[in-house]
Amino acid sequence: MKTIFAAAKWLLALILVLYLGVHIYMHFAQRDLQYSVAGTTRSPEELGISNVQVVKIPTGNGKELHGWYAPSSAGKPTIIYFRGNTGSFTREHERFTQFMADGYGFLSFDYRGFPGSPGELNQPNVLEDALAAFDWVSEKGDQILLWGRSLGSGVATYVASERDALALTLESPYTATVDVAKERYPFLLVDLVMQDQYPSREWIKNVQEPLFIGHGTADDVIAVHFGERLYGLAPYPQQLWIVEGGDHDSLWADGMWEQVQPFYAQHSR
Repeated sequence: MKTIFAAAKWLLALILVLYLGVHIYMHFAQRDLQYSVAGTTRSPEELGISNVQVVKIPTGNGKELHGWYAPSSAGKPTIIYFRGNTGSFTREHERFTQFMADGYGFLSFDYRGFPGSPGELNQPNVLEDALAAFDWVSEKGDQILLWGRSLGSGVATYVASERDALALTLESPYTATVDVAKERYPFLLVDLVMQDQYPSREWIKNVQEPLFIGHGTADDVIAVHFGERLYGLAPYPQQLWIVEGGDHDSLWADGMWEQVQPFYAQHSR
């Protein structure tokens, strides 16, 4: 009996050590787990895109953000597109060419720590970069529309809570990145370890812009109920577009631009 009891104590101790070890690993490797920064930037010339300016936007600690900017035509607003957490913003160039084809200006860029923009990648820097990008466009006198995808949905929500834009579009958003992590790892103390939590559920309360949310029911990265919950928290919800069978990367192909464009037009001056 004593042998069994001693073995149980050692097993429990081993489990506790492993449990603590997992949390220590998460603490030190969390940004490698949260962000996927591998990739390279591509030039507009390389992609055959014309009428796009490659820009450098000043941000914190004397750093600069690498981005693309194109002014609007026919007096339409400029869309600031806050990208997700994979590679460089240039990978989504097809969206930008469509914005321009329909007369909209756009700005998209890499946050510090992503391929085009040197610097340390963390939530405070990402949010500082986002405000710097907004202010850079605002100084040009452009009317501004916001679009945030995945990671960028929280970033765009934060910007909308701090600045005045015409409208806000969120694609596959979350209530907070920590909420997604807690659902994925329910037996870990994620909320105590995770530093970059992006609490959109708090920021959305101060958003005065009309809101469009798009989400897919088959999204296995950020489950659709997160988008639905965030929509329910918004002071000025306008449209919730749920795509049956849509996944995390399919919404553009599923026709999101055809849904968003009338929403933007309705709220443009």
